Amino acid sequence: MIASVSRRYAKALLSLGLETGEHEKLAESLESVVRAIAASTEARTLAQNPGYTQAQRQQLVDVLAQRLGLSATLVSFLRLLVDRHRLGELPDIARSYRDLVDAQVGRVRGMVTSAAPLPPEELERVRKALADTTRKSLVLEARTDPAILGGLVAQVGPTVWDGSLKTQLERLRKELKDAPLP
Repeated sequence: MIASVSRRYAKALLSLGLETGEHEKLAESLESVVRAIAASTEARTLAQNPGYTQAQRQQLVDVLAQRLGLSATLVSFLRLLVDRHRLGELPDIARSYRDLVDAQVGRVRGMVTSAAPLPPEELERVRKALADTTRKSLVLEARTDPAILGGLVAQVGPTVWDGSLKTQLERLRKELKDAPLP
């Protein structure tokens, strides 16, 4: 239910963004609003706790608009969310909006996991190789997980390429365990 509501609001914002040509900028601004609210305990409480008044939430929108330099379109959208008691769903709406914008511009998102942080030039080589493989524009997020021991695990959409040392060792262990004795 919440996902469909979030998606409806995201679609409405996307149609406004496409009309004005600011759909990409709206995605960035929406993400910055979500980060700002998440970073402040007071703002997060204001957005999510039903005990606060509409006026208090509208003041939060005013503060965010001023500090983040939000567009009139986004400010109006945030005010609508306050009026409809949906401001607490902003992270879900932002995620849906980002997905819709990505689909609109033919972009996919991916994740690459390595045992240690990758240098920027190496990350760019991985991004380019994955973009060539998928034949799509790719935004790649990097994270580290020492548990994979070495190598890389890349995921683009539902497809996972696992070249981690951990997986290779597990595969070798299984092969040795299952091998018949002479």
